[in-house]
Amino acid sequence: MTAGPGRRLIPAYLVTGGRSRPTGPALDRLAVLVRTEEAVAQDTGSEQRRLCDLLEPGALTVVECAAHLDLPVSATVFLATDLAAAGLLLTRPPIPSAGEIDRSLVERLLVGLRSLH
Repeated sequence: MTAGPGRRLIPAYLVTGGRSRPTGPALDRLAVLVRTEEAVAQDTGSEQRRLCDLLEPGALTVVECAAHLDLPVSATVFLATDLAAAGLLLTRPPIPSAGEIDRSLVERLLVGLRSLH
């Protein structure tokens, strides 16, 4: 929630509720967040509600959510962790980087493909 260009009505540090650590396991900044079918309770905070609304059409990473919500990544981790604990979000670890390709396997595959001709 902003009060004008670049100024938030709710300071980002209030999103954490004064906590220094998330309630559950800390999420990686590239963790993927997906909204569940669970209904959002009336007493859900405005920032948490905004995150749920943001994820309504599909999945985003924590970093992408932080950018859309104009929040620090660390505050978004708190929001996402709380919402996951409440059953409103599913979290998935980031997709690992692809490993080194075994060149000999690729060469054998090419030989096999050429022999089919």
